[in-house]
Amino acid sequence: MPLPPLPASAVTVGAHAADWREAVELAGEALARSGATEQGYSARMVQVIEEFGAYIVIAPGLALAHARPGPDVNHDGLSVVILDEPVVFGHPHNDPVSVVLGLAVTTPEAHVTSVAELANVFNDPQSIPALAAATDVEEVQRILTLTEEEAAR
Repeated sequence: MPLPPLPASAVTVGAHAADWREAVELAGEALARSGATEQGYSARMVQVIEEFGAYIVIAPGLALAHARPGPDVNHDGLSVVILDEPVVFGHPHNDPVSVVLGLAVTTPEAHVTSVAELANVFNDPQSIPALAAATDVEEVQRILTLTEEEAAR
């Protein structure tokens, strides 16, 4: 199963966030802009981190913000936020974070398969630095598409 679509409206490059909450809210706003979620989904993603901690920082410099499927999820979606300055989430090894992915899914099964696909994408050690250095939407889309295609081989 491929990753959820990544329309240009779901990508933000050079965003500024004062802290991890703002970074997650930016990822949620991008999901809402793309139509994948309603505005309230951002708050649910923040609640997950408040409740369970910074486990969403899945690799050095990379956070995967998400929440359970719910009525505020319109369809599976992915967002990417490239921060102008990294922020600290409180992870003991993978802070600070420069790239925040937002993931919204409609079923628990879609969550599992999307996370597995993202793991394949980020098996390439160059993918996170390449994303963090991206300067435009097309570059972000190209990096994720090329890396996903390589992982499928």
